[in-house]
Amino acid sequence: MSDVTIYYLEMTRPADLNPVGSGNGLSVVEAEIDNHAVNRFLYQHIGGPWEWTDKLDFSDDDWRAYVEDPALRTWLAYYWGSIAGYFELLQADNGDVDIAYFGLAPGFIGRGFGGYFLTEAVRQAWAIPGVQRVTVNTCSLDHPSALANYQARGFRIVDEIRGEPGA
Repeated sequence: MSDVTIYYLEMTRPADLNPVGSGNGLSVVEAEIDNHAVNRFLYQHIGGPWEWTDKLDFSDDDWRAYVEDPALRTWLAYYWGSIAGYFELLQADNGDVDIAYFGLAPGFIGRGFGGYFLTEAVRQAWAIPGVQRVTVNTCSLDHPSALANYQARGFRIVDEIRGEPGA
């Protein structure tokens, strides 16, 4: 099994965002009603191709507790009525907001949505009262353009860890 590199990124000022202005028809809507089954589906559907595994063994109760945490907010992207992606923002007490999960669904990658969708995630993160820093991480198992998209939007790498997957 090959090594995995995890990249930890941050943005410390709203002015650091390099926005993409056009969503090419993508609409982004906050899920204002918690629904752990939806978050579970999105996590598996969107994260599956990229080997997201940290929540695969979550029970319904685990998912419910995670999604109903008031510090977590979820947004969905739609294109012509179909779910095209989602992101979750997790607010910490120290003023950090983490883009906990971010991704496009299979079939919507490579269609010009990624930069705009990430722009919307960052804008929503900075709109949370008291935010001091927006963080995100990605790894070498994610889409090959993921790291470049984060950096193009204004995130900078603050740490990098290499190791065996699951180690």
